[in-house]
Amino acid sequence: MFYASDISKAYGERSLFNGLDVSVSAGDRVALIGANGSGKTTLLDILAGETLADTGTISGRRGTAVGYLRQEPAPFAGKSLLREVLEANTQAIALADRIAGIRAELSSTTTAAEQGALMDHLATLENQLDAAGGTDRDHEAKAILSGLGFKDSDFTRDMTEFSGGWIMRAELARLLFRDPDILLLDEPTNHLDLEANIWFEKYLSAFKGGVVVTSHDRTFLNQVANRVLAIEPGEVVHHRGNYDEYLVARERALQIKEAAAARQEREIQRQMRFVERFRYKATKARQVQSRLKQLDRIQVIELPRATRKVRYSFPEPPRSGADIITLAGVGKSYGDNVVYRDLNLTLERGDRVALVGPNGAGKSTLLKILAGALPIDGGERRLGHNVTTTYYAQHVLDQLNPSNTSIEELREAAPAESEQNLRTILGGFLFSGDDILKPISVLSGGEKARVALAKLLLQPSNFLLMDEPTNHLDIASREILADALDDYQGSICLVTHDRTLIRQIANKIIEIDGGRPRVFPGDYDNYLYRKQQEAAEAPTVANDNAGRQPASKNGSGGRRSRRTLTPEEEQQRALNRQARKLAARIDEIGVAISDRETQSAELEAMFADPEQFDDRDELAATGERYRVLKEEEQSLWDEWERLSEEAEDIDRFLVGLKSD
Repeated sequence: MFYASDISKAYGERSLFNGLDVSVSAGDRVALIGANGSGKTTLLDILAGETLADTGTISGRRGTAVGYLRQEPAPFAGKSLLREVLEANTQAIALADRIAGIRAELSSTTTAAEQGALMDHLATLENQLDAAGGTDRDHEAKAILSGLGFKDSDFTRDMTEFSGGWIMRAELARLLFRDPDILLLDEPTNHLDLEANIWFEKYLSAFKGGVVVTSHDRTFLNQVANRVLAIEPGEVVHHRGNYDEYLVARERALQIKEAAAARQEREIQRQMRFVERFRYKATKARQVQSRLKQLDRIQVIELPRATRKVRYSFPEPPRSGADIITLAGVGKSYGDNVVYRDLNLTLERGDRVALVGPNGAGKSTLLKILAGALPIDGGERRLGHNVTTTYYAQHVLDQLNPSNTSIEELREAAPAESEQNLRTILGGFLFSGDDILKPISVLSGGEKARVALAKLLLQPSNFLLMDEPTNHLDIASREILADALDDYQGSICLVTHDRTLIRQIANKIIEIDGGRPRVFPGDYDNYLYRKQQEAAEAPTVANDNAGRQPASKNGSGGRRSRRTLTPEEEQQRALNRQARKLAARIDEIGVAISDRETQSAELEAMFADPEQFDDRDELAATGERYRVLKEEEQSLWDEWERLSEEAEDIDRFLVGLKSD
């Protein structure tokens, strides 16, 4: 349906990606991932035809419609919300105009032949209009708007009355109503609450076209994606599966690469020992030269740099009383809009609370009341014994000193902390080397958020309140935030639409609906389960660990530990024979993998040229062949990994015997 081949893009000396290939067919939901600045938005711009690639071609089947959701919406014309969405389907509007024109012609046509021709044309156009939504267009548009969180009363409101987040939702509604063949979505979940997010996931799961989507919401990617395109340093990685499956595969690929690098290093050392031993012997000159040529031909395996988890040393907060905060009979209104009336709520020491509920339910209002950042109209807000609060909201970024460096910001917050600990904390928040010396004014929004979060956690409070702390953060930064909150020893109350963060942090869920909080002890999955039970739906317990298997022990190693050892020399001969067999099979597998990779690359090149597939049966057969090749390739890699581990065990054992 849609093909991009050999795409490259650079800005000055900085190359974003080279030789990138991607194909998107009906039913594909591709998660485009990578660190901030890796080029995800640039690639979407290229695929949408809004930016030119330095090299490569983009093609698709004739008539393929592509819809692109940018992070900044196009301007609206000042019409009502519903009218803006309805007019997004230009095809249906054009068909309706043509139908109206033909009906006008029919009223003035007198000959039977002309009337018959016009009636035939009218029937054709009406069938096309039905396929494009027809008379149900109003109903469909309202269903999409309702799913994205708009109320019926919003449909007739002028677009100028909506805030930026709701305008983004309206832009998304316009795009979905157009129903293009390919959806290109750049951070579509940024302005969606949990309910709208869940609706959107279901919509995309049922969408018949192809999707390429970027998102920092790990749960969303796991629910939606069936393919991953990862822009990683120095390479572009394709993976079939969701985001978590990609992480598992990446870890396995790294282990395979590390094992291959270790074997290569041992082989290089073995060859060099031969060279050093016989370098000056004339009788061995030819063999020495042969070994040196072999070494020159070796392409050294470079291992990617792995990001390690940093353990923080945040100050231990003072111990509070059993009750952190109590709200008694609290009321809060905005003009005629009553958000809370006679609100009663108590949070206890050790609570890690996530406030959930639809947009407009009052989550942020409640958080601000708890933080003391918003005056109440009545009732009492009472902090517990020895409770000190810290409040994180988006305005915290504006309070950073633009002329300060990152480390100076942290030093102002914690002057007693050592320089080394401040550097360690910044390193844990992805600042390395000279990054900590850059002024705040040149940092991106995500980098500023990370500085603000690190600064916040350095303050010795025991009650942390956070309003959408993951905004502007990519997946790696969100994971680091979750790690930091894991290490935080005080109580937490947060509002976030990041379900991964809720799952990792929360031990209590408070649902806000209709101005009344409902407390659900337990984690987020327990909350979802109880909600499902209440709705009388079939109970389904989410199992985040599905498919996770315990690491198996090496079979040969187990047998060696259970049997009686033969004399040393006989044992070495047996192990050497086994090592040779393993090496031979590993080499065979390497050849087989190379063969499959070559065939797959040839097929991918064919996929990049849609003109070769006018015959749908041929395309289907080629796709099936490609699928089988990739499955065989994966199976071979699994065997290669298993045998390489066995060879590693034998090598280590032999080295141990020789050293005894």
